[in-house]
Amino acid sequence: MVTTILTPRQKQVHPEPLVTLRGISWQTYKSLMADVGDNRPWRIAYDGGVLEIRMPLQKHEEPKILIADFVTAIADELEIDMSQLGALTLERQDLTRAVEPDTCFYIQNESQIRGVQEIKLPENPPPDLVVESDYTSSSLNKFTLYASLGVPELWRYRKNTLEVYQLIEGEYQQVNNSVAFPFLPIAEIPGFIEQSNTIGQRAAVRLFRKRIAEILAQ
Repeated sequence: MVTTILTPRQKQVHPEPLVTLRGISWQTYKSLMADVGDNRPWRIAYDGGVLEIRMPLQKHEEPKILIADFVTAIADELEIDMSQLGALTLERQDLTRAVEPDTCFYIQNESQIRGVQEIKLPENPPPDLVVESDYTSSSLNKFTLYASLGVPELWRYRKNTLEVYQLIEGEYQQVNNSVAFPFLPIAEIPGFIEQSNTIGQRAAVRLFRKRIAEILAQ
C-alpha cells in the first residue's frame, strides 16, 4: 500500500472543501437535491452535467454575513422594502444550469416576489443582487451562470476587496457604483469588514449604518 502525504502547500490549494462531479444529468442533480433537502451546510453550482459541491468555512461566511447586514442597514435607512433570501437555489432546466449564491436580495423587484411561496425562473425575476465571497477556486464560471440566469448585479468579495459587476448586454462588467445603491461608497465596505475583527460584528454594522446616514443627509 502506498501512502501519499500532502505537503502544507498542497493542502492550501482549496481552502474550502470542494467536490466536482462530472457526467451528472439534470434528473440526477434534481434527485440528489430532493434527497438531501434544504437543511444542508453545503452549496452547489451546476452547469451542463458538472456539479460542484462546496462546504463554506468561517472565513467565507463572516464577510457574507456582514455584507448582508450592511445591505439591510441601507434598506432600513432608505426605508424601502427588501427581501433577503440567502442561498436561494437559482435554476433553469432549459439551460441545465443552477447555482446557489452566498446570499441574494430582491430590491427593485421585491414587490414582484412578495408572498411567492417558491420562486421559479424564468416565471419569476431573478434576484436583483447576489453576493459571492470567494475563497475557493471554482471549477465553474459563476459569472456565466449568473449572467445566463439574468441576475443584474453581482458583488464579489475577495482578498479584502469588494468588486461590483453589472450585467450589460449579457456579460458582467466591473463598475464603480452599485445599480441598486448608486450612492454607496463601495471602496469603504472592506474597511468595515476589517474593523469587525477588532470591534465586533454588530459594532461594525452600527458604524456602517452611521456612515450611510451621513451620506444620505448630505
